[in-house]
Amino acid sequence: QVQLVESGGGLVQAGASLRLSCAASGGTFSNYAMGWFRQVPGKDREFIGSISGSGGSTYFADSVKGRFTISRDNAKNTAYLQINTLKPEDTAVYYCAAIRYSWETVEILRNARYDYWGQGTQVTVSS
Repeated sequence: QVQLVESGGGLVQAGASLRLSCAASGGTFSNYAMGWFRQVPGKDREFIGSISGSGGSTYFADSVKGRFTISRDNAKNTAYLQINTLKPEDTAVYYCAAIRYSWETVEILRNARYDYWGQGTQVTVSS
């Protein structure tokens, strides 16, 4: 059983940057690819991007390319989502998720059924 805990959210002004963390426990972290998602009340959950277990491959949704970066530190069992130039429309609850997956091709994880989810962290961007 893998537990995921997100942190780093908060209230920020438009134009600022933020780094969200996703701390994992209970499993061999490098065996899991990670995904980041966000959700606004009343809307479907939106895929942001994914990263392979090694950290060598990433994939992003077109809507966030250029401003979002995903990384991971397997020694610290932590994945990160860096968001630059925040916009009010980035306001959402951000979730990380883990899926047991051994390959570097992470594009296909966009619509995968992830095994574990964090509780989410709220990001609010003021204009």
